[in-house]
Amino acid sequence: MVHSNPAVLALIPCAGVGARAGCAQPKQYEPLAGQMLVRHTLAAFDAVERVARIVAVTAPTDRTLAMLQGRWEIAACGGASRAASVLGGLNHLRATGACDDDWVLVHDAARCLVTPALIGALIDACLPDAVGGLLALPLADTLKSERDGRSAATLDRHGKWLAQTPQMFRLGALHAALAAHAANGFTGITDEAGAMEAAGFAPLLVRGSAQNIKVTVPEDFALAEAILRSRAP
Repeated sequence: MVHSNPAVLALIPCAGVGARAGCAQPKQYEPLAGQMLVRHTLAAFDAVERVARIVAVTAPTDRTLAMLQGRWEIAACGGASRAASVLGGLNHLRATGACDDDWVLVHDAARCLVTPALIGALIDACLPDAVGGLLALPLADTLKSERDGRSAATLDRHGKWLAQTPQMFRLGALHAALAAHAANGFTGITDEAGAMEAAGFAPLLVRGSAQNIKVTVPEDFALAEAILRSRAP
């Protein structure tokens, strides 16, 4: 389906376990600054009026998000990998009325420090673009290659960016780009932009924020909590 007034939709893969975080439960459900971690993520999208639908993709047996109130919906079609969950979420959107020319913002559940302003900046940059794009930051640190646990060489950091999310693409194009790698288990596909690049597209780089971290390891929780509390009125 196509239409003349494409919607902006949000897709939050929320089916992972986050083993590196060292939690007894999936990290997205850990308490953080008085709320479940993923609640902060969902609230940021909930505050952006231009986002018409927010879909959290969970594991088929996961009912945790059912206890949270908001204008998001739950699609219990998560897969064994992030890419599989995103493809499942895109299938859910298509099956529930979304059109192939709608825009989809895919965002990591564990990037709980994203702000409505960052989401809005990405939407503004991508809406007039033919391809879409992603939040990212130019690499600021010296980049090293490693051999046997030792620094082997210093690499040129010019033109290198650190990818963040959200990443925003047309539903149909992103679905086709991911589906092309489903048979091989999405080997080599670590984000939506990578799938689009493999399909021959050049996604737009939109400057993100150093605070838009992905909570991955135990010490990230303390940093995320400090940032969230610093934003509190």
